[in-house]
Amino acid sequence: MSGFRRATVLGLLALLITACGGGGDSGRQANGLEKAEIRIGMLPLPEVAPIQIAIDKGYFAAEGLKVTTEQITGGAAAMPDLVSGKLDIMHGNYVSALLAAASGTVKLKIVGAAYDAKPGNFTLMTKKGSPITGLSQLKGHTIGVNTLNNIATLTMSALLKPAGLAPQDVKFIERPFPEMAGALDSGQVEVAFLPEPFSQAAAAQSGAVELAEPFAGPMADFPIAGYLTTETFAAQNPKTVAAFQRALRKGAELALSNPAEVAPALEKYTKIDRATAATMKLGGFATSVDPAKVQRVADLMLEFGYLKQKFDATPLIAAAPGS
Repeated sequence: MSGFRRATVLGLLALLITACGGGGDSGRQANGLEKAEIRIGMLPLPEVAPIQIAIDKGYFAAEGLKVTTEQITGGAAAMPDLVSGKLDIMHGNYVSALLAAASGTVKLKIVGAAYDAKPGNFTLMTKKGSPITGLSQLKGHTIGVNTLNNIATLTMSALLKPAGLAPQDVKFIERPFPEMAGALDSGQVEVAFLPEPFSQAAAAQSGAVELAEPFAGPMADFPIAGYLTTETFAAQNPKTVAAFQRALRKGAELALSNPAEVAPALEKYTKIDRATAATMKLGGFATSVDPAKVQRVADLMLEFGYLKQKFDATPLIAAAPGS
């Protein structure tokens, strides 16, 4: 009898230890996530506001995820950190992603959408008093872009075509967005491709004027960027990726339904003050990855020689989770 009681007590103790054990890993076990802490690389641009919103509103935490963000300078520059595992997920433009995937150097998965261009999100600008008043006048002139062979140069190629010009008819010059207004004012570039809030700042500080709306007509609603991970990370961490996707979607939905939530989020990871944020033209936040939109980017890249052969973008897109 005493032996039976001793075994019973030991069994109950074992159950209690199992139930209470795990320490800091208990949340991970409860949520079934393969990795409960992830690092996200993102540019300090308005389009990643849903990430900050999801952090602030506890959407990631509700999914069992602890998120750390790291500012990056660009998709192509941050790709090695994604491959090495320093970053688990990163915000990146689709041109860089498709170039990397098509070359075979990186096996990627697109796990979330970030931004589709809307009128006013980006502006093609000239210096005040510039003789350039139309796209057809750009032959032989310099255009400032943040990165060569990327979303800005691809968009410019599409804009120049109806004006009877080819990309080789202009000279693209790289300048970081924060330096672009100065480059325009000093004459280093004659035209600048600028997103908000840099376009707004160039107009206010140096009187820069709009030459053209890049994302209108055939370029309307053009998909700009998404969230990327490696094929290996997605395969090894499907529940973690799904948790990220659900939280991101909630953040994007709130940014769209209540734009007032965006300004305080921007203050957390950019130098954009709330007054400036309140006047910015936003609204391009995307809640899901549309394969047709990503393919649209790939097809335009093929047309202008960024890709050497037709590329099917669909296999890059990770499945969306259920609610």
